[in-house]
Amino acid sequence: MAEAVSVSCPACLRENDYAAPVFPCACGSPVTPPLDLAAAPLPLTHRTWSETWVAVRCGACARVSEWPQPEVGCASCGTVARIPVRPVDPVDPVDPAGPVCTAPGGGVRDGLRPRPDARGEDVRGDVRGDVRGRAPAGGPSGRGRPGASGGAGTPAAAPGPRPAFRPVTIRTARDAVATAALYLRWLGFQDVRQPDGRPIPSAAVDLRAPGLVAQVDPTTAPAGLRAVECVWLNGLTASATSVYFSLAGYTQDARSRADDLGIPLFVMDLTGMPQPVNDPADALVGTGP
Repeated sequence: MAEAVSVSCPACLRENDYAAPVFPCACGSPVTPPLDLAAAPLPLTHRTWSETWVAVRCGACARVSEWPQPEVGCASCGTVARIPVRPVDPVDPVDPAGPVCTAPGGGVRDGLRPRPDARGEDVRGDVRGDVRGRAPAGGPSGRGRPGASGGAGTPAAAPGPRPAFRPVTIRTARDAVATAALYLRWLGFQDVRQPDGRPIPSAAVDLRAPGLVAQVDPTTAPAGLRAVECVWLNGLTASATSVYFSLAGYTQDARSRADDLGIPLFVMDLTGMPQPVNDPADALVGTGP
C-alpha cells in the first residue's frame, strides 16, 4: 500500500487520508497511480465508463495499462471526490509504441487488466501459455481426450483445434456480460443464458447454463472473498461448475479461497479477452466442461 496523503474534500474542505492502491504490472513490479496533489480533487456527481479508468505507466518496464481512477469518500459529508492523476509521459518518438513487457503469462495471474499498445496490438505476449507449458487457449492440451476411435487397434483421434476466441470490445457493463457469455460458449458450455434486464454496474450478473453457474463483475473494484464464496454456494446448490469473471481482478483472500474451492477465476481487459487467473481456470480452458 502506498503512503497515505491528505486530500481535501471539495464540498466541506475536510482533510481525508487516502492511500493510492497498488496494482501488479505484467512484469511483476508494483504500479501505483501517480496522484497529482497540486490539482484540486473534483466531486463525483456522474460516473461514466470512460472516466472510470486512468492510464498508468510502469516504472520498471514502461508498459501502459489502465487501472481504476483513484477516488476517496469524505468521512464528514459523504462526498465522493475523484483524485487527479498525472498524465502518462509521452513515449520516445523513435518508438511510438513504447517498450513492450515480455513477462511470461502477461501478469494475468496477478489479476491485472492488460491493454493493447498504441498500434492496437496485444502486448501481453502469449498469455495463453505459461512457463508450466499449458496449452494455448486457442487449442486443446497436448493430452488427447478419450473419444471416438477409428476402429479396433486405432488410437483415439485427437480433437480438432478449437477456433480462436473472437473478443468483443468492452465499453459497458452489458458488454462485459456478453463477452463472458461468448467465452463460456467458446469453452464448450451450451445454452448460456444472459439476464433479460440491463445489468446494474454495482452488482455481479449471473449467467447460467446446464452444469454451469457463472458470475460477471463489471465493476471497477476487485472481487472479494464473499463474491467467490457466493458463486461457489450457488454452484453447489445447482450441482454445477462455478466460474467467476471480473474486470478489476481479485483480492488476495478471494484468490486463495477460489484455489481452495476449485473455482475458476478469469479477468477481462477492455479488448474483451478473458484470461485465466488460477489453476482451476487453466484446467477449464485446457479441457473444457
